[in-house]
Amino acid sequence: MTASGCVTVHGELEVVPTATRSEAAQALKDFTAAYNAADKAYDPALDADRVTGPLGAINQAGLKARQKNSPDGNPKHTPLELTDATYVIPKKAGWPRWFLADTDSNRDRDSGKLDTRWLLVFTKAGPDAGWKAAYLAVVAPSRMPEFAKDDEGRATPVAADAAGLAVAPEDLGKQYTDYLQQGTPDVFAPGATTSGWRETRRNTRRAGFSYQYIDQPLNRDTFGPLGLRTKDGGALVFFSSKHFERQTAAKGLRPPVNDDVSALLTGEVKSTLTKERISSQLVYVPKKGATENDGKVVVLNRLPGLTAAKGS
Repeated sequence: MTASGCVTVHGELEVVPTATRSEAAQALKDFTAAYNAADKAYDPALDADRVTGPLGAINQAGLKARQKNSPDGNPKHTPLELTDATYVIPKKAGWPRWFLADTDSNRDRDSGKLDTRWLLVFTKAGPDAGWKAAYLAVVAPSRMPEFAKDDEGRATPVAADAAGLAVAPEDLGKQYTDYLQQGTPDVFAPGATTSGWRETRRNTRRAGFSYQYIDQPLNRDTFGPLGLRTKDGGALVFFSSKHFERQTAAKGLRPPVNDDVSALLTGEVKSTLTKERISSQLVYVPKKGATENDGKVVVLNRLPGLTAAKGS
């Protein structure tokens, strides 16, 4: 059989739902089982094939540190339960494919101000690859916007360079890290992870020590931004960043090193200690010209994790 023009192989060119609901449910089940096994044993190998991107970096480094500090496993392990799942499945062509699982965890209270939803983004790199969790955000149900959906109930993915938004998804990482470094561009709404974090850094003082901070965007491969259109024309977007904190001690002093840092430490801490953290952010990006929150990007959740440390 011959054909002219484009040929669809494994659905690369056809716009299709990125997963079936049964596929999505199985991916969540497999992730939860692997996560619990790894947390119980403090063994990163047990869920390494179920995580990727920023969540994978944070998860694997955290398990590595805890394994070193508690080689017999987690004596306080309580299995994670993710229930009441809603799957937000976009339609797109090509790979990677991805979907959002909106779940209720057993790590919160199910009513009042402490009620939260766990949002997990699962990605699949190709037709023969497995589903892996790349992003996790914990958000109050009241802060979740309504997604735009078609007649089949499928969500609309947002292109990295999408126009019509206050900030294109591919620019969020750089604009966020530039803002943390310089205070500009001023496109983020005030809050604990924006203006509040800058203020905390400015006021961090300890006699005999100085602090330096470097922030870098992460946009490539499994660390790239992923977003879904909201009903009001905006978007809900996950994006990644990397953050360094360097502590330098005056002569005769030494930066303190706790067990978590020590487990990931290279080099010897004499006068400086540099901590490296990976962070994922979930933000609501309004459409251009929106007036709510002065049209600024709102950070709904930030999930950071220590991934390395270096002494000198």
